[in-house]
Amino acid sequence: MKMIERPRRLRRSESMRRLVREQRIDLDALVQPLFVDATLSGRRPVLSMPGIDRLGLDVVADEAVKLWESGIRSLLLFGIPEHKDAYASANADPEGIVQRATRLIKARLPEMVIFADLCNCEYTDHGHCGILDAVGNVLNDPTVELLVATALSYARCGVDVVAPSDMMDGRVGAIRRALDEAGYPDIAIASYAVKYASAFYGPFRDAADSAPAFGDRRGYQMDPANGVEALREARLDIAEGADLLIVKPGMTYYDIVYRLAERVDVPIAVYSVSGEYAMIKAAAAQGWIDEARIVDEMLIGAQRAGARVIVTYFAGAVARRLRGEG
Repeated sequence: MKMIERPRRLRRSESMRRLVREQRIDLDALVQPLFVDATLSGRRPVLSMPGIDRLGLDVVADEAVKLWESGIRSLLLFGIPEHKDAYASANADPEGIVQRATRLIKARLPEMVIFADLCNCEYTDHGHCGILDAVGNVLNDPTVELLVATALSYARCGVDVVAPSDMMDGRVGAIRRALDEAGYPDIAIASYAVKYASAFYGPFRDAADSAPAFGDRRGYQMDPANGVEALREARLDIAEGADLLIVKPGMTYYDIVYRLAERVDVPIAVYSVSGEYAMIKAAAAQGWIDEARIVDEMLIGAQRAGARVIVTYFAGAVARRLRGEG
């Protein structure tokens, strides 16, 4: 009987599969978000995000040290202030929550890379990302002025990367000019250039106490149906001086990550957001999925799409697992 000729596929052992694997999870590429709460001592669990806590200033540096020891080298800080008002006045305060947390972490871990999310929604009493006019519309230019003041306060306290997530027009250029003129040319800007008006943000708004009091943010965040717009937004922010571009959310937008990575010459980051985290945790708790394998597939998928940096709430857990710490 004549054998049928066919292309040969290599049957691989586990060791061989590891040897020839095209992508590997890189802990240096992972960024762990932290929620720091000025009203809190110790920890308070975020009920919609099992395993994630709000942290008081008394424990935030300890958490950073624990992450560092597990192999995580970058953090993204979000602040929950004691006081909120219509003008987000606590955001640019030199003694604000992110500013104080940064100083505490840097005193223990000077080499930890600290990203500071630069927005106003956690600091306004109305929950929108900017200053509002009398009828509730966001005012672009006054909001940019506030973002610039906040970016400068972050730079002065030791933040390495400011990450404007507000989606105001012209904010990257204004921040870059202000940082350079103030003597901070080495502070990087990681722009949320491509931030979609997504339904995946719900648990974050619980964690950061940032849900809008009225309306929504679709007027200044991107329509999930648009891909060409993402390229346009990215190029505008690069022209203004962005050092890194962030795509948010993650898994339903890997096509956008790929398109950007193929077309622009700055690193692309992807933010695997709270809704993605919460869905995986909920399904894993029911025994419906293997959490570790799902998370690894998501991380590898992001890298395969072209992401050089991955912001994920799973960062610390992944690092501990890869180091055999459970």
